[in-house]
Amino acid sequence: MRSLLQFAALVAASLAIAVTCALSGASYYYSSQHGQGCSSCHEMAVYGAGMHGSAHRNGTCLDCHEASLATKLRHIRVHLTRTWPETIRLRESDVFAMTPNCQKCHQQEYASWHAGPHAATYTQIFTNAGQNSRQHLMDDCLRCHGAHFNGAVRDLVQPQNEQGPWRLVRSDLANQPTIPCQACHQVHSHGTPQTRPAARISVGDEPIPDSLAFYDRREGEHFAVAALALPVLHEGARMVSVSPDPRSALCYQCHAPRPPDTGTPAALNGWGSQAGSGDDRTPTGVHEGLSCLSCHGGHNQNARASCKNCHPRMSNCGLDVEKMDTTYADAKSPHNIHWAHCEDCHQHGIPARENAPASPLHGALAGN
Repeated sequence: MRSLLQFAALVAASLAIAVTCALSGASYYYSSQHGQGCSSCHEMAVYGAGMHGSAHRNGTCLDCHEASLATKLRHIRVHLTRTWPETIRLRESDVFAMTPNCQKCHQQEYASWHAGPHAATYTQIFTNAGQNSRQHLMDDCLRCHGAHFNGAVRDLVQPQNEQGPWRLVRSDLANQPTIPCQACHQVHSHGTPQTRPAARISVGDEPIPDSLAFYDRREGEHFAVAALALPVLHEGARMVSVSPDPRSALCYQCHAPRPPDTGTPAALNGWGSQAGSGDDRTPTGVHEGLSCLSCHGGHNQNARASCKNCHPRMSNCGLDVEKMDTTYADAKSPHNIHWAHCEDCHQHGIPARENAPASPLHGALAGN
């Protein structure tokens, strides 16, 4: 009996070693073949083809995806039992495991994102007493904060009221980011690796990353910025000029205006959504038509020194634009930089510009 047990133990140990070696060998095979090994399983072929046509074509599956022993065994089980879904999607745990891997190649972008508000954790967002007491938690919160969460908001935080105190049902998500890289980037999107441009790129011609796309949790897939619509907005009855920058369309997916409230002049007159009515900060007044990215950093939304991007130290009025009474200098200022109008300061009439250039362009602008 003892010999039989020893033999069984030896067989089990041999199998464990064989499986470990096989899985390690598979990892090396996948890495050396730049994902061709993963694509050899027909359920992964479309994803492998997408990666090989993307800006990440020189990488491997394991550069981004987590590949623990448990994950490999799960993949083998799903493949052998043929139980994969019609469309294979990443689980929330897969996304969280991938996010830190982005910094291997994108150190500056990752650091910028990590230092900004888009790296806010589930605890910071969903147990925020100030926000939760003003607005009832709803599933639509997950459209932007937690797009990869597999469940409803009631499965994430309790109680579902405006009194609290609130706690996370999923404590394992406490320190995970609600807006990971994959919320705005599609790794397998078609595109070419970024290279140093042959000529200097102006602000207006800044290249748009091929990966830039919005992850829609309802559809479970990304939509490229070119497929995203810009909103039609009004200031009262007047239609506002919205920047055509397609990157702004991505921002509007979360920083969106609200339909006019019932009984308001906009609703009664059919003027449509008003700029600045919701989470949007659509510029009106002196900054109308500017893109979000004209002032805000794409990854950390930092607007520090953004005035200097367009203005000299002194404005046309002879004032230091960075010390004017706007929200740029003081967050509590009544003059919000997003919709500051000339009339806000020049209440008795806007003075004529002194020493205006004789350029036909400036003449046309002055006439407007």
